[in-house]
Amino acid sequence: MAAAWLTRAGGDEPPVTIPRDPAREAAEHELSKPAYHQNDPSWFMRALNKFWEWIDKLLSAASGAAPGGAVGLIVIVLAVVAVAAALWWRLGTPRRSPTSTARLFDDRPRSAAEHRAAAEAHAAQGHWNQAVQERMRALVRSLEERALLDPRPGRTADEAAGEASRALPQHTDRLRAAARDFDDVTYGGRSATPEMYQRLTALDTEAEHTAPSLTASGAAR
Repeated sequence: MAAAWLTRAGGDEPPVTIPRDPAREAAEHELSKPAYHQNDPSWFMRALNKFWEWIDKLLSAASGAAPGGAVGLIVIVLAVVAVAAALWWRLGTPRRSPTSTARLFDDRPRSAAEHRAAAEAHAAQGHWNQAVQERMRALVRSLEERALLDPRPGRTADEAAGEASRALPQHTDRLRAAARDFDDVTYGGRSATPEMYQRLTALDTEAEHTAPSLTASGAAR
């Protein structure tokens, strides 16, 4: 068996042999002591170094594949950034497109008075999105209560505006504008304003006191 030879200080005693495995274990135990690792990088630094090594390899591979090497890679990256900036400047921040397929009413049936009270409570707290939504629901519910619209739980704001325009033709444009505001606020990511709420409140009040078209009213019945 191969062995490491050690001599004592006196030199006149027979050499001592230590088997290979115990010697290796002793060395590993000695080197595992904290005194030998005080200046070692932390685990975070080791992970960070590995990350930057990976990034370097990735960029090196990309520069090798790009025409012109590293310079070509830089040109490609700048071109992509320029295109992205141009699209952002032209189109603006992406926003969810409004949809008119969602239902106007999404909970238990409530009266127009209940919806108006909820709208006023939201407006008093400056919650304009909810105030606009509740006021639009109050307007539609009021028309249903007057039998100018048939009660239909799945009706959308656009549908309600189109049907109400036949009974109240003098408010056609304002009804359609109110439906657009409702859709923009509810599904399009737009923030309501106090002015938007005031317009809708005025429309609700005027519609409540407007006599319906006799032709449309008779057709509805």
